[in-house]
Amino acid sequence: MTHQADIEQLIQLAIATSQNAYIPYSHYPVGAALRATDGTIFTGCNVENASYPVTICAERTALVKAVSEGRRAFDTIAVVTRNGGSPCGMCRQMLFEFAPEMRVILADLQGNITLDCSLSDLLPHGFRPQHLE
Repeated sequence: MTHQADIEQLIQLAIATSQNAYIPYSHYPVGAALRATDGTIFTGCNVENASYPVTICAERTALVKAVSEGRRAFDTIAVVTRNGGSPCGMCRQMLFEFAPEMRVILADLQGNITLDCSLSDLLPHGFRPQHLE
């Protein structure tokens, strides 16, 4: 269970990390703070590229950092944007691979929560590794 103080910490870390975003094209900073079930928090920001498909979102940056450090289980992610926007489909799918029931908290850059739900609510009928069997 995620307590309110933990949620505030995740949101504040995501806001701080959004300031590192490399966004010369969209000018749309995104920050993410992903918590592993052991309590370790991994942050990420979006990093754009002139070859647009090469761009990586904040959520995937945090996830790749976590997986590269050996984490595979997650319970909560906070994502912040200027208007509380939702993760893209690729980010939803990447996160779904590891934690379909993860809590997703969306907020704006002032910390106002716009949505608090499970990842499976954001990606109903998501594709799971079991579908490959």
